[in-house]
Amino acid sequence: MSIEEQIKAYITSQPEPKRSDMQTLHMRTLQALPGCKLWFDNGINSENKTVSNPNIGYGFYTIKYADGKTREFFQIGLSANTTGISVYILGIKDKTYLAQTYGKELGKASVTGYCIKFKTLKDINIDVLEAAIRYGVEVTSEN
Repeated sequence: MSIEEQIKAYITSQPEPKRSDMQTLHMRTLQALPGCKLWFDNGINSENKTVSNPNIGYGFYTIKYADGKTREFFQIGLSANTTGISVYILGIKDKTYLAQTYGKELGKASVTGYCIKFKTLKDINIDVLEAAIRYGVEVTSEN
């Protein structure tokens, strides 16, 4: 199955209204990041254990670990969770930036150093979320 087919299957496996919200976010992210690399992480590690929720990934950057090792990964992650949807914006060094810059304008969302979590799209300002996504890609593309 291609990455696009895995993404489509993942989105369509979600119950409504999460399915429609995920589809809208997927399309908006593709429009915001034209030509970005697509990823699908099923959340299962090499020992066949579930280690995370499945993630749709967008973009590309290299994670640099403290021990000097590197790993290729996506910049933006989109994932369904038990209470709603999580958007991961990876690679931002300042772990207070997202909450300070976008938290108040975003709406009913929980914002951590790299994750924006909300129940449904109607609870948030999707334009503010898109601005945060664009920022995350710009800042990690510069590194």
